Amino acid sequence: VQLQASGGGLVQAGGSLRLSCAASGITFSLYASGWFRQAPGKEREFVAAISRSAGRTYYADSVKGRFTISRDNAMNTVYLQMNTLKPEDTAVYYCAAVRSYNRDYVPGGQGGMDYWGKGTLVTVSS
Repeated sequence: VQLQASGGGLVQAGGSLRLSCAASGITFSLYASGWFRQAPGKEREFVAAISRSAGRTYYADSVKGRFTISRDNAMNTVYLQMNTLKPEDTAVYYCAAVRSYNRDYVPGGQGGMDYWGKGTLVTVSS
């Protein structure tokens, strides 16, 4: 099983980035998925999550209204569109997946995730 995150980079404050996470080795449509991040010197935190059906999403308050999570099950990929980026969004972003027996289940935290990707670095300059 592999979750490969990509799309990170350096961007100025106010800019946008789109992260992608491609899954392999699992039937991705059976997994809810989420994005998490870890800033330097801080613990990893929840960012956003999406149900396996894509019918439900959930966001951390800090990114609500600026970030959008989506998925394409045919492409085995989950996305994170990040707009109006702030320096405090600087972090390594990780994607994760959890087997979901309820098509509308949305994980609200990082506990219980089955698989994790290696992360992609997002740096937002002021």
